[in-house]
Amino acid sequence: MKALILVGGFGTRLRPLTLSVPKPLVEFANKPMILHQIEALKAVGVTEVVLAINYQPEVMLNFLKEFEANLEIKITCSQETEPLGTAGPLALARDKLIDDSGEPFFVLNSDVISEYPFKEMIAFHKSHGGEASLMVTKVDEPSKYGVVVMEESTGQVERFVEKPKLFVGNKINAGFYLLNPSVLDRIQLRPTSIEKEVFPKIAAEEKLYAMVLPGFWMDIGQPRDYIAGLRLYLDSLKKNSSPKLASGSHIVGNVIVDESAKIGEGCLIGPDVAIGSGCVIESGVRLSRCTVMRGVRIKKHACISSSIIGWHSTVGQWARVENMTILGEDVHVCDEIYSNGGVVLPHKEIKSSILKPEIVM
Repeated sequence: MKALILVGGFGTRLRPLTLSVPKPLVEFANKPMILHQIEALKAVGVTEVVLAINYQPEVMLNFLKEFEANLEIKITCSQETEPLGTAGPLALARDKLIDDSGEPFFVLNSDVISEYPFKEMIAFHKSHGGEASLMVTKVDEPSKYGVVVMEESTGQVERFVEKPKLFVGNKINAGFYLLNPSVLDRIQLRPTSIEKEVFPKIAAEEKLYAMVLPGFWMDIGQPRDYIAGLRLYLDSLKKNSSPKLASGSHIVGNVIVDESAKIGEGCLIGPDVAIGSGCVIESGVRLSRCTVMRGVRIKKHACISSSIIGWHSTVGQWARVENMTILGEDVHVCDEIYSNGGVVLPHKEIKSSILKPEIVM
């Protein structure tokens, strides 16, 4: 089987992290976002992954070469010269996706994390005999999204309603599709939307089916959702009794710590924290609801919550970093500094407190 991952553009919503690496390579729970998806695809028998990309393909491919060898899966790029929306990239990659097998192929949005129930999705697709399957997830506020209206018992999709004013349902497109090769005949090589142009036509022919996603779902393409997504991901690890979760008297709730990280005396870490490789957490540090990326040093008695600390940054002694502070790569926060929602571009030194959310150039 094959899969196409819609990687897309510049990752502006996750700046300043995406100023250092393309968004799919930003670590989530100590692993590049896209690797979570590629590993899940490999587990259900996908042998080739095509990345639909319009930005820095060399960086992506160089990085993924080592994973290609480790995972024994072929990874190629299909590069857009202009943004082609969510369906155009399928037409562009047509020759890579079609082979003699006639098997369906996966299409994924690269920002989405879940438990990736692809095995169940394959079984669902085979069972209904339609042309295309999509995953849907239930949300509390459907008015912010495009809602999928479906026949509950069979999963047959009736129609799509964009940002409904009146309640028509609470299931939204989760960004995972399984498509027969014939779907490619419906897509022209131009900027086009699979959700708004392609799927409604397949639904009108009663050949589109939706499966409700079991477990959690989150689009982690912006900082607030990234931090919320980490909580859901760690909850899922806990539910599945994963050995990846850290334990000890200094750990509260769900936490993952890379085995190469060093943690000092008297720290309190958690809930919902990820600590990357080579990090040094000095004594008396308090961490909660945050991600500390590779090579970071947090000095004594610093307190960090609801924030993302970018690669190789340092946070000074007795500093307090909170409220969606995002530090880019190699940012140095001096001792006793307070950051309330500062978004700090790479290679900066912060010598005075950031009292209200702002971007520090």
